[in-house]
Amino acid sequence: MAANKKVKNARGRQERRLSKKEKRIRRRRKLIGVLVAELFLLLLLGVGVWGIGKLDKIQDLDVDPGNVEMNDMEDATEETLKGYTNIALFGIDTREMGDLGAGNRSDTIIIASINNETKEVKLASIFRDTYLNRADDTYGKCNAAYKAGGPNQAMAMLNTNFDLNIKYFVSVDFLALIKTIDLLGGIDVDVKDNEWEWINNYMYETTAVTGEFGVFVEGPGLQTLSGLQATAYCRIRAVGNDYGRTERQRTVISLIAQKAKTASLGTINQIIDEVFPLIATNIPKSEMLKMAASMMSYEMGETGGFPSLREDVKINKADIVAPADLEANVRELHRFLFDEEDYYPSPTVIRLNEEISNQTGVYAKEEGGT
Repeated sequence: MAANKKVKNARGRQERRLSKKEKRIRRRRKLIGVLVAELFLLLLLGVGVWGIGKLDKIQDLDVDPGNVEMNDMEDATEETLKGYTNIALFGIDTREMGDLGAGNRSDTIIIASINNETKEVKLASIFRDTYLNRADDTYGKCNAAYKAGGPNQAMAMLNTNFDLNIKYFVSVDFLALIKTIDLLGGIDVDVKDNEWEWINNYMYETTAVTGEFGVFVEGPGLQTLSGLQATAYCRIRAVGNDYGRTERQRTVISLIAQKAKTASLGTINQIIDEVFPLIATNIPKSEMLKMAASMMSYEMGETGGFPSLREDVKINKADIVAPADLEANVRELHRFLFDEEDYYPSPTVIRLNEEISNQTGVYAKEEGGT
């Protein structure tokens, strides 16, 4: 009891030391995660409204859910994961619109986990530069797994490194984001002093890739961004590196969700008609319709970024995110997604943890160390 009291007191002191700004950031991240999930489920609801025929517009990359690789998890873990539907969401950095298969890197990697009993949805972003086993006996930035083997290998990478059972994916590209925002009439973004010129810089490349044209942003401040401008805003990495970019991506998706919730059925129908061909998934039609039917039962949970324990280092002059302790990160991910307080990683994760540490030079901190 005394020990528990000390822990609680220590936590209390730590929370009091948090600045108001840090607390606002935490609340904003949680809100953004809720709206990301709401947007994802809104599209499924739209499918339910207009019928199964709309699903034929979505790309089929011929990825059999039954053939996605998983590792040697314990029986107890497999039993726990059966209570959840885990889906990998990939934002693809493609140079040919509509090409969502292998050969393209995944700029965004999000694990959406749905508790099948309570209908709570949690989201975990995996930083794209995280140094992991890419499910092909090579190690490096995890977003290269998609380039090497498409969504099948990318899902295998997540399963292998994090003890997961993901077999479903959803992939989208730049043009899907641009079209969605434009059809909604743009989104209002408070552009910072150190962001607006970078938006214009990224617009050049985004135009070259998508064929979409637009006017430049003239300065900072609250303003309505077009689909092209907002997509360029999402791609900024020079301000706040990959963590800042992830925050901007979540901000844009949250603003899309807010507008989509008040959009007319005609607008949603148009979005489905124009955007669904730019989406790829292997979720069976029966499963998507079942999820659409359960829309009103879903409860939006937390969102988080992983690895939570990490160090930024360079390998061969490349900036990478090294898991400071893959085992600890896997335990934290399972606690976050599945409420497994006493989870113990598989032998595969233990082996990968040692290899990643040897290659990056980043090792787990000793208990009580700094």
